[in-house]
Amino acid sequence: MLEGKAYVKDTDMQLKMQVHAMDSASQALDVYDVVDCTSIAAHIKKEFDRVYGGGWQCVVGSNFSCFFTHSKGSFIYFSLETLNFLIFKGAAC
Repeated sequence: MLEGKAYVKDTDMQLKMQVHAMDSASQALDVYDVVDCTSIAAHIKKEFDRVYGGGWQCVVGSNFSCFFTHSKGSFIYFSLETLNFLIFKGAAC
């Protein structure tokens, strides 16, 4: 696993899920090249779908903007290494 420390910028997740999100990101960075943001995001999304049920979304990159609605308790935005990570579960319409 990477030795870099993740920095949580914003979240409403329980601490256990936050740790899981950061661990999943670190594991993905061990498997994929840092420029392969699509594969990194897919790795994290599939892990969250597997553990917490379907409907998770993941955005990974060094520079992006977004606007979204999420289910309560399912949002985290953090940085690790040179990338930013946004993970959330979409809100039911």
